[in-house]
Amino acid sequence: MTAIAGFKRECLAAIDHAINTAVATRSLPGAVYRLECGAACFERAYGRLEFGPAAAPVTMATVFDVASLTKVLVTAPAVLLLHEGGQIDLEAPLLHYFPECAGGGKDAITVRQLLTHTSGLLPGLPASPAWQGREAALTLAALERVTHAPGSFFRYSDINYILLGLLIERVAGMPLDAFAEQRIFAPLGMLDTGYRPLARGNAWTIAPTQRGPVDAYAPRSKAGRDLAPGAVLQGDVHDPTVRRMGGVAGSAGVFSTARDVARFARMVLAGGALDGVRVLHADSVRLLSTAQSPPGIAALRGMGMDIDSPFARRPRGRRYRLGSFGHTGFTGCILWIDPQSRSFYVFLSNRVYPDDRNSILPLYAELGTLSAEAALSSQ
Repeated sequence: MTAIAGFKRECLAAIDHAINTAVATRSLPGAVYRLECGAACFERAYGRLEFGPAAAPVTMATVFDVASLTKVLVTAPAVLLLHEGGQIDLEAPLLHYFPECAGGGKDAITVRQLLTHTSGLLPGLPASPAWQGREAALTLAALERVTHAPGSFFRYSDINYILLGLLIERVAGMPLDAFAEQRIFAPLGMLDTGYRPLARGNAWTIAPTQRGPVDAYAPRSKAGRDLAPGAVLQGDVHDPTVRRMGGVAGSAGVFSTARDVARFARMVLAGGALDGVRVLHADSVRLLSTAQSPPGIAALRGMGMDIDSPFARRPRGRRYRLGSFGHTGFTGCILWIDPQSRSFYVFLSNRVYPDDRNSILPLYAELGTLSAEAALSSQ
C-alpha cells in the first residue's frame, strides 16, 4: 500500500507526472520510485516491462539491473567492512595486494584513490581483442597505464571498482557475490537482491534491458545456452565487461528492488544498523558518505558515494543541500540520501530497453528537485 501522509500531494503529483511523461514519450518502458522521510513513505510503479500494451506491468516487486549502484550497495561497503576487520588498509598501495599491477604509473595508487576515482586510470577495460574471465580482467587492469598522477585528477572509472571487487575476493577468500550475500544483503533483509538472479533460481519478475547484438562472450541463458544475437538481456547483466567476467564484479552486476535499496538507505541514515542488526560501524558510514577525495580535487566523493562531482548535480536537484549523497546507474537508476532532512529517494528503471540511446538525465534533475521539495515539505 502507498503511504503518502506527511508529503504534499502537489509534490507527489508532480513526481507522477514526470515519470509518466517519460513512459508516455518512450524514454523508458517502466520504473519504480520510492521516497522516504522519517516515517513518511511514498512509492509507486509506472509503465510496463517492455513497450506495448501486452507487456506485463511493472510492480514494486519488479527486479531491476541496478548497474553502478553495485558500487555503493556492495563494493564500497565491503571494502570498509574488511577495513573494520583490519584486513584492508585504505591508505595502502594497490601493489600491496596486487604486485602484478606494478608499472605504468600504477605503483602509487592507493585503495583510497580507487574508492574516490582519483587513481588516474582510464574509464574502462578494452573490449578487444576478445577476452573472458576474471583472471583476464585482472591481467588487462594490470597492463593499464595512468594518464594522470594518482591522487591528482578525478575520473570516474569502472576499472577502479573492478580492481576493488577483485581485492575483496583476494582478501576475504571468497567470491564477491557470496561476501555480499553473507555480510550485506542477508543481514539487511534484502531478500530480492543479488548477482546473477537466473542462477539463483528465484522466481523474480526481472525488467529486461538491452536487445542485441550480443558479443562473443554473451551471458548464458537460464538453460545454459549462449544467447543469440538480437536476444533481450533479462536477468543477465547489461554491462558488457561484467558479462565477460561471468556476471559478478565490483563495478556492476547487482539486481534489486526499490524496497531493498530503501533498506540499505535506511541503514546508512541510521549510522550503519537496521532493525537491531549492525552492518557497518558508524565510522565506515562516515567514510562512505562524506568527502574523502584527496586534497585539491574539486569533485567531492566519499569512499563510494558521490557528493559533488559532475554526476551528482542532476540526481541531487536544486533543493537538496551539499552534503547529501548518492549514486546513479547506467541502466536508469538513482539512490540519493540527505542526512539533514533524514530523507532519501530511490528510482529504478530500464531506460536501456530496447537500446541504450534513451537519455533520461533531465528526468534525474526533476526527480532530485521534486523529491527534496516533497521531503522538506513534510518537516
